[in-house]
Amino acid sequence: MKLPASENMSLADRAFIESRVPLRPDDAVAAIIQPAEGRYLMQLRDPLDHIFFPGHWGLFGGAIEKGESDLEALHRELFEELALDVPIDEITYFTRIDLDFSFAGHGKIRRDFFRLKIDEKMVPKLKLGEGADLRVFSGAEILLEPRVTPYDRWAIWLSESQERLDASATDHI
Repeated sequence: MKLPASENMSLADRAFIESRVPLRPDDAVAAIIQPAEGRYLMQLRDPLDHIFFPGHWGLFGGAIEKGESDLEALHRELFEELALDVPIDEITYFTRIDLDFSFAGHGKIRRDFFRLKIDEKMVPKLKLGEGADLRVFSGAEILLEPRVTPYDRWAIWLSESQERLDASATDHI
């Protein structure tokens, strides 16, 4: 694969492709925030070389700190990243992805995904505390967007495909 000359790359591209800064994988949580059915609130990740997938669209969330439950971590992250103080009982578990970093000496980590429905009218009132931008995408738009964190794309695909994956829908196969 031929890469563009470094001087023609954006800061995010350089952080993603050329960085040699060590990364530290951790257990994490992410919110599939839906301001309307089939719509997803996404964060454009900062162009920082010490984070996974800089300059990519991803779900809001982050690492679980020592002593936190998954829901406590997600509640904290949503407040830090969006100034969104949502009651924990409005957040529902969706799915989980396990990632094995044993090849690099880190062991296995998990990324738990939760669903949160919010009123569309709340979106303009959110205050971006982390990330370069936020935007609401349709399911098709975000799934076809080239720069999306792969694990978040997977969770959104699962959300969009839930009816197709429903056990009662596959009984006839």
